[in-house]
Amino acid sequence: MTLWVAVVVAALVAFALKLAGYLVPESALSHPRARRVTAAIPVAMLAALVATQTFGGPQGTLVVDARLAAVGVAVVALLLRAPFLLVVVLGAATAAALRALGWG
Repeated sequence: MTLWVAVVVAALVAFALKLAGYLVPESALSHPRARRVTAAIPVAMLAALVATQTFGGPQGTLVVDARLAAVGVAVVALLLRAPFLLVVVLGAATAAALRALGWG
């Protein structure tokens, strides 16, 4: 399979999934269970992305380095209701400082 065939197939699958979303009847989407599930999906996807980016290493290895401390600092800042920009700056500064000190 060439690269272009893979790209076209992926585009067709993405289009079909988007089209399927429009074809789902409104009655199925208005069910309380469906609303709860669809409300939870973005949170689960974001949590999975954060976990993968925090602990993931080359070839799927588990890595504990400055990223973990940076996420920890960001979580504490969020719990203290810091503005989002400050949360990002604190996390980045923590990772940068620990990497400058030779950890990670």
